[in-house]
Amino acid sequence: MRGEVSDGTADGTDVEDRPKHSIAARLTTVLAALLVLLVLTVPYDFGRLSPAAFARIPLEALLVVALLLALPSRGSRLVATLAGVALGLLGLLKLLDLGFTASLSRAFDPVLDWALLDEGFAFLSESYGRPAAIGVAITLAVVLVGLPTLVTLSMRRLRRLVVRHRTATTRIVAALVVVWVACAAFNVRVVEGVPVADTSATTLANGHGFQVRLRLDDRETFGALIEADRFGDTPGDQLLTALRGKNVVVAFVESYGRDAVEDPEFAPQVGAVLDRGASELGAAGFAAQSGFLTSPTFGGGSWLAHDTLLSGLWIDNDQRHRTLLASDRMTLNGAFRRASWQSVGVMPAVTRAWPEGSFFGYDRFYDAKTLGYRGPKFSFGTPPDQYTLASWQRLEQAKRDGNVMTELALVSSHAPWTPVPPLLDWADVGDGAAYRGAAGRSDDKRRNTAQIRADYRKSIEYTLGALISYVRTYGDDDLVFIVLGDHQPAAVVTGENASHDVPISIITRDRAVLDRISGWGWQDGLKPGPQAPVWRMDAFRDRFLTAFGP
Repeated sequence: MRGEVSDGTADGTDVEDRPKHSIAARLTTVLAALLVLLVLTVPYDFGRLSPAAFARIPLEALLVVALLLALPSRGSRLVATLAGVALGLLGLLKLLDLGFTASLSRAFDPVLDWALLDEGFAFLSESYGRPAAIGVAITLAVVLVGLPTLVTLSMRRLRRLVVRHRTATTRIVAALVVVWVACAAFNVRVVEGVPVADTSATTLANGHGFQVRLRLDDRETFGALIEADRFGDTPGDQLLTALRGKNVVVAFVESYGRDAVEDPEFAPQVGAVLDRGASELGAAGFAAQSGFLTSPTFGGGSWLAHDTLLSGLWIDNDQRHRTLLASDRMTLNGAFRRASWQSVGVMPAVTRAWPEGSFFGYDRFYDAKTLGYRGPKFSFGTPPDQYTLASWQRLEQAKRDGNVMTELALVSSHAPWTPVPPLLDWADVGDGAAYRGAAGRSDDKRRNTAQIRADYRKSIEYTLGALISYVRTYGDDDLVFIVLGDHQPAAVVTGENASHDVPISIITRDRAVLDRISGWGWQDGLKPGPQAPVWRMDAFRDRFLTAFGP
């Protein structure tokens, strides 16, 4: 009847499926198709992110379209909705993988890495201020909700297009299937490692599914590793006998990686600091030997490196970290304590409750508050490393009585690596007020990659220079100073596919200490060369306890 509004068409197509000829509607449809294709084809490895990497035919898209064509209207709506939600979640997973491969050179862990959100917020707050951190958190929340929603709406819109143009769509899909099979048969690639016949969405989902199963199984496996400790029952009088009377320091230098001493852009300047330092220390009676350790982490997660070196276990994720903290595993700190050393922790980046302190069992512990810094912020919002060393000297070393073992974290070389503090005369460091006016302002938002790399190099030069100056100024015959990197810096500094190796050196005046490690094959000086031995970091504890045992 005229005047009535029909809720369908003669061929059974819903009103919602009628063609819309407005430019806005067509543009929306094009954008919906581009969004879905982008989610399906964007690489999830930052190193493969290039325009040519999008030249792919995703098999998953062909299968979904074929399913939409085969199903009745109601079934196709349900499939479009479910596929949209799944693709939206896939898009989030790819974004997370891109971020993690760019910063940590590994994929996102859907079981464990949610805990890093808190650490990331703290890093942004310390480095750029709380408003910036809140802004990033809000943006992330919008993306987490918005991307799956937009992809789902896009899939529903594209379903209507497919149903309206069923014959044309069928022909296009059939042709693309033939092309896909041909490309798969001949392994056609536009760029290396990215086949045109694409199944990366399925591969990604399967990979992360396997990762979840692996994490669940690893709990039991790692528990058994914790219990298998060859030194766990060793009496204190049989531990570290060759270091009796020594003042032992284990100092972690943030982001001090192998690239700092080998990359042509860094090595000349950093190497000059190390060579000059070795010469100056040699004139003061010190000697050093150096090698490399392979860190369990890259670009961040310093606590994993601390755990690994001190526990003798490979701690490469937060699940293992938490399991370790709940155990009674004897750490290197614990071995010294069992052998009647006093144990001291100096952690200038700790600004809140830190349960790790209870596990490591320090007799005395100094965090950002107890170090008493009164100067301006630098880099990660922490005291400059020279101030940390000066305060530790004043609060602990100058009063040392008996055997002391110190775990020390130096963090001026933490991202974002700007501004870099100046080196002061030790007598002028005081409470940090001398740094006022020297901090300047960070231009991090405007820095390009070359500037970021230069700032990284300068920060490493600063921290190593402060360490060498400290040993030369305050070191004595009892000092055994172990200095190592915790991990390599992010890929923006090292580039793709960098190693996980970090330098390690032992500095002392006592030649007998270095004679104990003569079998290690380490090289003389503070700078390990390309042929220096490389161990996994978890091997250090047992080798150290063996070398300095009875």
